[in-house]
Amino acid sequence: MKRVAFYTLGCKLNYAETSSISRSFEAKGYQKVNFGEPADVYVINTCSVTEQADKKCRKVVSEGLKISPEARVLIIGCYAQLKPEEIASIPGVDLVLGANAKFQAADYVEKLGPKDKARVVGGAIEETRDYHSSYSIADRTRTFLKVQDGCDYPCTYCTIPLARGNSRSDTIENVLAQAREIGNSGVKEIVLTGVNIGDFGIQNGSRKERFPELIEALDGVENISRFRISSIEPNLLRDEIIEFVAKSKRFVPHFHIPLQSGSNEILSKMKRRYRRELYTDRVSKIKELMPHCCIGVDVIVGFPGETEALFLETYEFLNQLDISYLHVFTYSERPNTEAIQLPGKVSHADKAARSKMLHILSDKKRRAFYESQLGKMDTVLFEATRNQGMMEGFTGNYVKVTAPFDPLWVNEEVKGFLNRIDEQGTVVFSELPEFRPAGKTTPQVQSI
Repeated sequence: MKRVAFYTLGCKLNYAETSSISRSFEAKGYQKVNFGEPADVYVINTCSVTEQADKKCRKVVSEGLKISPEARVLIIGCYAQLKPEEIASIPGVDLVLGANAKFQAADYVEKLGPKDKARVVGGAIEETRDYHSSYSIADRTRTFLKVQDGCDYPCTYCTIPLARGNSRSDTIENVLAQAREIGNSGVKEIVLTGVNIGDFGIQNGSRKERFPELIEALDGVENISRFRISSIEPNLLRDEIIEFVAKSKRFVPHFHIPLQSGSNEILSKMKRRYRRELYTDRVSKIKELMPHCCIGVDVIVGFPGETEALFLETYEFLNQLDISYLHVFTYSERPNTEAIQLPGKVSHADKAARSKMLHILSDKKRRAFYESQLGKMDTVLFEATRNQGMMEGFTGNYVKVTAPFDPLWVNEEVKGFLNRIDEQGTVVFSELPEFRPAGKTTPQVQSI
């Protein structure tokens, strides 16, 4: 039996697609092994959102061949679509598959000739019209279920439309069938993912269905306990979606909403489809209906034209928002994007300083959000990970908790109390409340 190993760079969508591609290899008789083990085939699913992702691809190829020098190496994903010839020049790469071909990776491997020169199977991204269903399973407690692919938005810094093509979606009927299949496998939580999931519903070039219709249908899937919406654009996060989640049986109170900048001037240069006032309105609407809701934010530092004053505008905007954490990205130039031509380049030192400030702000926001949840009874879905006798899990509103390992809690929903915050910034969980000495009944908040 031949062995195949996978390595995934980038987003949740890539993880879902890697898992589906791995099942196609297993269907042809391959044994799936961990990437650090000897294998006959290494498949690397790449990202090209940042310059570092490109460098990581080369590093992963090198590490795989150190383990199995004669293995066949396949590169798929966004980097493979954007720069196929560049990847083909990496020593040891045998096959580069573009967006149209990656889901037939197992078939292409069997057609490989002698190990000499890399073969490129590409195609113009405009030719990428098919939708391929994908989901991860048996990888972790939660599953990433792809419901949409591609993007029609012209953001000036982004290469994703060049790597994945136009927006297109699965059907509600098919998503429901996959959700039930995932539930039958024992998975308790599904994270809906895509490039621009709020744009769900485009099939064969025209809109057939809508995202609110999808989540309403999924709410009736009884063998899944939780659905979580991954990143959704603020202009697509309409009131009907927020109102539905607030009363939903299965959709958890957690939104991740990309902002990218708190300056309208920078948002305009980015060609984002909203302004900060709309973002403020979305956060206010969520907190009005779900005060306990977790809100995550994407933000980019160092975009061309971002002066110190404009960065501080973003900082103050975020500081005043009732949000829970940040994902901070440092702007890096990507070929074939409009932003690369914009004036006002920001120095590496300034980018690093601004990134550090926002990471500190994120820590403060997360801490404040966690403290607001202490003393409450909540339900935690625990994972199998075991570290020094402890296990971890998440509440529906994405509070990370820790508790002494109990095998009966693995992949189970356990109701208990959020007691205090430990030295690692994680909330300590127990089935019974922990009390302070001397009869005090308020939960401990341990200072860091």
